[in-house]
Amino acid sequence: MKQRQWRSSNRIQLLENGEEFFPSVFKAIELAQREILIETFIWFDDDVGKQLRALLIEAAQRGVRVDVTVDGYGSAQLDHEFVQGLTAAGGRLHVYGPLPPVLGYQTNMFRRMHRKLVVIDGAAAWVGGINYSLQHLRRYGEKSKQDYAVKVQGKVVDDIHTFCLETLEARHRGERMKPRRRSLGSWIHGLTQSWALPKGDARAMFLSRDNQDRRTSIEAMYRMGLRSAKSDVIIMNAYFYPGYRFLRAMRAAVKRGVRVRLILQGNPDKDYVKFAGVTMYDYLLKVGVEIWEYLERPSHAKVAVMGEQWAMVGSSNLDPFSLSLNLEANLVIHDHDFTKKLRRSLDNILEQHCKRITREDVSRYGPIHHFWRFLSYHLLRWFPRITRVIPVKLDRLYTLESSNAAGVPDAAGRDWR
Repeated sequence: MKQRQWRSSNRIQLLENGEEFFPSVFKAIELAQREILIETFIWFDDDVGKQLRALLIEAAQRGVRVDVTVDGYGSAQLDHEFVQGLTAAGGRLHVYGPLPPVLGYQTNMFRRMHRKLVVIDGAAAWVGGINYSLQHLRRYGEKSKQDYAVKVQGKVVDDIHTFCLETLEARHRGERMKPRRRSLGSWIHGLTQSWALPKGDARAMFLSRDNQDRRTSIEAMYRMGLRSAKSDVIIMNAYFYPGYRFLRAMRAAVKRGVRVRLILQGNPDKDYVKFAGVTMYDYLLKVGVEIWEYLERPSHAKVAVMGEQWAMVGSSNLDPFSLSLNLEANLVIHDHDFTKKLRRSLDNILEQHCKRITREDVSRYGPIHHFWRFLSYHLLRWFPRITRVIPVKLDRLYTLESSNAAGVPDAAGRDWR
């Protein structure tokens, strides 16, 4: 599918956290008449997951096509009973690379299907970072997650719809979608052309990242946005561990007089997240990037605003997994009203729930501490190359449906026979 095309005349709605996302998606599922396509990294068997399951079963029973794709690592806990209710009603569950546990541990953690997409009746789509889990609701408690998604209607929905259908068809045929050979010049020209905005309002571009010919599509658009920014940039990203080119793009933006603010996790649900992020604090502060730590609760957000018009929302973190291994999807948006609303949300987070990190905060660490963080950064940046020597799962889907539910691995790779 041809990507990196701006589509105008869209209606784009910002959805903050599960409190806004789940009602929007679930209501649309209730009203679906022909087709429901869902891709998600995590589908948990909790209150949220059970509600989604019940709605999908009802939709399948009234004749709606239901196709749900989950990751074999992220959704490994789904069992036979949970899935059978959906398949018995006529729905299909597609599992990306299920593998059985080894000594109680999941081994299929590389090259994960990390996208979070919904398309209903080809008329509306949802793109973001929110999984189907109670963790995305405030009532989950102090470890509930801050996150975002968008609902979009308009021309860009056709791109998302086509992508979801073509992905299903290609993966079931076992195709790996071999990369096209392109010269460096043609690649740069392609990005330059894609950034040229067409006339129209509420413009959006759908981007996906894979391990074939779209390896750097999302990161490249981030860098393009940094190079194009004239005044102000805010990036809120849960797992921030980008490569050298991304860091250079941030430094160049600051040198041009652009105010660049990063909102990173200060209260993560995983301790290693903060350790990894702090590795770069000294460098970023030296070049003039502002670092703010979000302290209210864990952040799962992957959003950005650059200037008055440009924004990005999606599933892609800015770390080695998302930028070099995972299958991801983001929506790039060029619309003043939408960007204003997202900026207002991020400004509120900065004012109410963040602490600014200073050079004094970093300087209290000793030289040995800085050495280990320096070494850790470079080791993790090489991590994707190291994983290439590790055997990985096939890049295809395993489908569970009523006709073949017996004898097919479930989400964790277990055999139901």
